[in-house]
Amino acid sequence: MRVSNVTVRKRLTVALVVGILIFFVIDIRLGYVQFFLGNTLTDGAKELWSRDIPFEPERGEIVDRNGVPLATNISAPTVYVVPRQVKDPDGTAEKLAALLNTSKEQVKKEITQIKSIVTLKKGRKISHEKAKELRAMNLKGVYIAEDSKRHYPFGNYLSHVLGFAGIDNQGLMGLELYYDKELKGKKGSVKFYANAKGERMNDMADDYEPPVDGMDLKLTIDSKVQTIMERELDIAQAEYNPDGIIAIAMNPNNGEILAMSSRPTFDPADFGKVAPEIYNRNLPIWSTFEPGSTFKIITLAAALEEGKVDLKKDHFHDPGYVKVGGARLRCWKKGGHGSQSFLEVVQNSCNPGFVELGERLGKETLFKYIRDFGFGEKTGIDLQGEGTGILFNLDRVGPVEQATTAFGQGVSVTPIQQVAAISAAINGGTLYTPYVAKELIDPRTGEVVMRKTPSAKRKVISIETSDQIRNALESVVAQGTGGKAFIDGYRMGGKTGTAQKAQGGRYLENNHIVSFIGFAPADDPELVVYVAVDNPKGTLQFGGTVAAPIVGKIMEDSLRSMGIQPRKGQIDKKLKWPDVPLIEVPDLVGITKKELGELYINLKIDASGEGNTVVKQTPEPGIKLKEGSTIRLYFDNE
Repeated sequence: MRVSNVTVRKRLTVALVVGILIFFVIDIRLGYVQFFLGNTLTDGAKELWSRDIPFEPERGEIVDRNGVPLATNISAPTVYVVPRQVKDPDGTAEKLAALLNTSKEQVKKEITQIKSIVTLKKGRKISHEKAKELRAMNLKGVYIAEDSKRHYPFGNYLSHVLGFAGIDNQGLMGLELYYDKELKGKKGSVKFYANAKGERMNDMADDYEPPVDGMDLKLTIDSKVQTIMERELDIAQAEYNPDGIIAIAMNPNNGEILAMSSRPTFDPADFGKVAPEIYNRNLPIWSTFEPGSTFKIITLAAALEEGKVDLKKDHFHDPGYVKVGGARLRCWKKGGHGSQSFLEVVQNSCNPGFVELGERLGKETLFKYIRDFGFGEKTGIDLQGEGTGILFNLDRVGPVEQATTAFGQGVSVTPIQQVAAISAAINGGTLYTPYVAKELIDPRTGEVVMRKTPSAKRKVISIETSDQIRNALESVVAQGTGGKAFIDGYRMGGKTGTAQKAQGGRYLENNHIVSFIGFAPADDPELVVYVAVDNPKGTLQFGGTVAAPIVGKIMEDSLRSMGIQPRKGQIDKKLKWPDVPLIEVPDLVGITKKELGELYINLKIDASGEGNTVVKQTPEPGIKLKEGSTIRLYFDNE
């Protein structure tokens, strides 16, 4: 059948219109793909072609309050392999195994995996010498990326506080864990492109995304005080071979921890060499034990605040024991202390005397103050693993429990609780939250992005009560059981503690935790130091015998390192053999050399200057020194 020209033209017109419409739709689609989806599709394609070699960020440094590095990083390259680019798996595996001290079979198993990129297990954080050898081999598909590992320049110094980081630079313990998010930073990478066969596409440039380093962490720790503490703990460890030692130094006026240490210890860079219970337990904040007589400070504070005792006027007779609820509670001194003022009760650490104070307070008031001072709850220090201690439930406290609690037996507390509580007792009455981290600093700009400030929890006692406690505890060091912590020229207060250890519901024989907590200057405290020694061997197990001299040595050197000078007004020490009498330094400024020769002073003189008259002296007049000590005089012509 013949089709007319009109019909043909109509059909051609329709076909043309349809074709135009189809091409128009295609053009629109192509334009949409080109201009709107182009970047997305290109990025997707690049993602399929890309292979990332990660670049680890530098973990933030941890420094002390003066900027001394305590935890840093050292460069340690890591080996990566792109399996599809390895042309000779056997030869490559053999060379890598020889360099990395592992088996050829293990390496071959790793580099023949069906993965875009592989990290060799034995190739993580290798030495620069090995990295240089590997580069010289020029092995196809083998890459070396910059990496780092944690470095602790002082070894086991401050180990439980710092903690440690794992092979992936992740915090695992201590401050490294507590502030891991801030310290770890953000990974970067070098991105190169490869085809479906894994072969590198040389016509496409590599992309580099730099890592973002972690924040630096500045601590409240004073490395000078920490060094002194570590030294004294090492000496005590060698001398007494104890089961453990705990030490804390804190600023009582704000809660800043200046030093913290314990024994046994470990090297954070090699923590795998010790048992987990050693590195997992930061004893100053984790361990709980009966505090012994250091806890008497809390009973004393409560009795003074409630007006239950006048230390100088009230007297107490100690026959060596006290009967409470059918139990006979003994004083540490056989035969007792006899008649004494309550100031002497404190000086002598007399158990029956503190039982009397507990009875005057009553259990409700006594336990109220114990809880107000922070016992029975965490202090909130910014470290992992803090303990809470154990207190009697008030409804289960009978006369015996009240009595033993009053002198520090039957309750269980942590060392950090004791330090925080005693700080409140002597700083004017304010309980602070202890803390170790002071600032977080951006290493690129030096900007402080977080600054921790002192956190006062509550007012526990009045300033007047705190003054009385300081005076009483200063007399404990000068006149009482804390005499071995006495420091010539420095006004120091403190309290001894000797606590029996319990096991299986019974107290152990000749196995005590002996402790001492001291503070100075006694009239305006700037430093509190606590030391507890667990089961010291070869000595009398008393806090005044073992722990007090350790605190005295830490305190004396720390005060000097902090620039705190000796002060006038020190209470005369009660002399015991072989103590040497103290001499008050006279005022020598203004006298001549001739006049000086006519004076009888049992002190050595170190003179300097060309003149004839003393114009300056060190130490100042009024400071007390041992006979034979040296004073420095400066001479000039007035």
